Amino acid sequence: MKAARFYGKEDLRVEEVPEPSPGPGQVKLRNAFAGICGSDLHFYFYPQSLPFDLDQPHPLTGATLPQILGHEFSGTVVEVGEGVTDVKVGDHGAVFPLAVSCGECGACRKGLPFSCPLMGSLGSNVEGGGLSEFALVDASKLHVLPDGVDLRMGALVEPMAVGWHAVSRSGVRAGGTALVAGAGPVGIGTWFALKARGVEKVLVSEPSADRRALMAALGARVVDPVNEDLAAAVAALTGGAGVDIAVDAAGAGPAITSALVGLVPGGRLVIAALHEHPTDFQPTQLMMGETEIVGAVGYRPEEFDAVIAAMADGVYDTTGWVQERPLEDIVDALHSLRAGIGGKVLLKVG
Repeated sequence: MKAARFYGKEDLRVEEVPEPSPGPGQVKLRNAFAGICGSDLHFYFYPQSLPFDLDQPHPLTGATLPQILGHEFSGTVVEVGEGVTDVKVGDHGAVFPLAVSCGECGACRKGLPFSCPLMGSLGSNVEGGGLSEFALVDASKLHVLPDGVDLRMGALVEPMAVGWHAVSRSGVRAGGTALVAGAGPVGIGTWFALKARGVEKVLVSEPSADRRALMAALGARVVDPVNEDLAAAVAALTGGAGVDIAVDAAGAGPAITSALVGLVPGGRLVIAALHEHPTDFQPTQLMMGETEIVGAVGYRPEEFDAVIAAMADGVYDTTGWVQERPLEDIVDALHSLRAGIGGKVLLKVG
């Protein structure tokens, strides 16, 4: 089968690999679509920023380079392993990619497996991934899609769940106000999640004109933080009060510093993006404003299901910001996304 395998920095190859067979408790998927994530960009361009060592076999899974990438994917069940009863051949599903965690560390004991230092995910440090024609998945990790949610939308469940979890961590309530920094896929997912929860006063800050246009076409209020007055835009949105919450979906230091300035006293900033470099800010801002900063990584199974339910209800609109490309275009797509061009790329893998 064809698969996109990562060998090292800026070395990703589409090549032939053996087709897998399911073991006990597993299902074999014919993958349909796989998305490119911000973490895939970090893999390709800046692997040293990742929170694990790619040059060593994973302690729990043994996975090592070369690694099939892709953790945002959907597919059709074509074979089931021994003992699988809840999923059947022909089911369409979205994959919950977190496969393992140690179960013993402080994060695991607190129910935070995505924060486990030994967490393993399909498409990163577990053998196999979505950027291939077939993949093996534990049956318990396949969220079956209902009628009305197709495989194309199913590949978006994972990135939209990241935004859903960020909104959960923000604590914002219906009728509140929000700033989203960054209009990549996580920022777009955050915007949809805010709308689904009744937060209508949302400002999206994005320096890329292309991405601002995509967001504006969806109905979002947008601002260019480089050439426009972000503080004035926040004041106009909130009557001068400041936003209740802000979500960093940009992974850039200026997004954090500008978001902190725009928060109402007692507001909360959620960091939902990987950062390649450290950033500086003035801690006195936090003290004087009684401001909170929290992290948001991954999602919970129930948030996966909440996104699927919202998709079935028509909350998510893919018009304009989702494009489909063949698997062979993956390197070109990575460079385009790195340059801030376009919204979400789904690679047709099946």
